[in-house]
Formats: sequence, C-alpha cells, structure tokens
Amino acid sequence: MQNFIPQALSPAQVEKFYGIPAGTLANLRWRKEGPKFFKRSRKVVYKTADVEAWLFGNPVLTADSIREEK
Repeated sequence: MQNFIPQALSPAQVEKFYGIPAGTLANLRWRKEGPKFFKRSRKVVYKTADVEAWLFGNPVLTADSIREEK
C-alpha cells in the first residue's frame, strides 16, 4: 500500500514524510528561507508541492551527474 501524502502539511507531517525536523523548519521560517508556508493565527502549513519544489530545487551536482548530462 502506498503512503498517501496530503496536499497541506503541518511541520510535524513534513518531518514525518520528508525527514526535515520541525525545529529546522521553524528556524528556516524565522530566517525567511526554506519552503513557502502559510500561517493562520499560530498554525503553520506547507503545500506538498512547495516542499518538494524547495527540496528538489537545488541539487548538488557531482562529477558523475555532470558526465551523465553530456
């Protein structure tokens, strides 16, 4: 059975599904970095697409991956 990932995630759910600690997400929000988020009162949510775009947006290129692109 596949894991279902909801469209809107709390910081705890981001940690569960993607392994990014909720504390790290809080630090990133404070520094105005990281994935886009929405805040309503004290509740913070992330769109799954925004988390994935941020997570996969800046890959580290290795020598092997550069050779594959040629």
